[in-house]
Amino acid sequence: MNSLRLKLALALLATLVWSVGSASNYILPSNVHQTLNIAYGTGPLQKLDVYTPQGAHGAPVILMVHGGGWFHGDKRSPDAVENKINYWVASGTILVSVNYPLMPSANPLQQAHYVAQALAYAQRHAADWGGDPKKFIVMGFSAGGHLVALLASNPSIATSMGAQPWLGTVALDAAIYDVPQAMANPQHPALYNQAFGTDAKLWNAASPTTQLRSRIAPFYAVCTSLESELCVYAQQFVDKAKGYGSQANLLQVSLVHEQIDANLGLPSSYTSQVNQFIVQAEDGVLH
Repeated sequence: MNSLRLKLALALLATLVWSVGSASNYILPSNVHQTLNIAYGTGPLQKLDVYTPQGAHGAPVILMVHGGGWFHGDKRSPDAVENKINYWVASGTILVSVNYPLMPSANPLQQAHYVAQALAYAQRHAADWGGDPKKFIVMGFSAGGHLVALLASNPSIATSMGAQPWLGTVALDAAIYDVPQAMANPQHPALYNQAFGTDAKLWNAASPTTQLRSRIAPFYAVCTSLESELCVYAQQFVDKAKGYGSQANLLQVSLVHEQIDANLGLPSSYTSQVNQFIVQAEDGVLH
């Protein structure tokens, strides 16, 4: 098994271990309120959780999309939300964590549409939670990173669902950027076969790098420096975005795949650099 296969397999295993275990037991900061399982659609997984700082009014919003290899995962996973709540929500930012229908009931392209639907819903209701619908950052990890990168590269998916433009996108060790390129590699992980099948039209439509055809909102990619393969694809995406005049950057961190999600929000240079991107996007410094 090559390193990319191993990394994705371990990430999926970690998600499975959490999903069959007990419910998350993290303790919220005293100034944070949670509202769980708000329906943004009619399906059982079309739900989102909102974590709101006390006294929020016109607050910025981070929309978080969990990972899990397109087949598993949950919006309440501690890795997805715990340290992000402690860091961002406790200091004044609203966090919206999203579930979405999973494979095999929805392929990755359809999942991106569901995430877009959740984004549109959250923007429409942001003021109800004390948030500003014009101050959204979209963030995702692993498979969720792929989904938000796809929305970033082809924002018409989101606008067709009623979403407004957002300020920037953070892709945390996205599981894939260039789907056709990855599928053409005979050594690609078997998980890709299960997610993307054999339809080249789906490969293209669900490929962030392929769909990137014009200037996009500011984009921040994070990848693990301990594995080179996904960093190569992430750099290709960032370089292509820059070629269209986009503000795009890649941060390589010395963390394993799962830690890139779980450790974001802990005191570190990594958290500070991601936060700097978010603050600059919210302040309009990035265009």
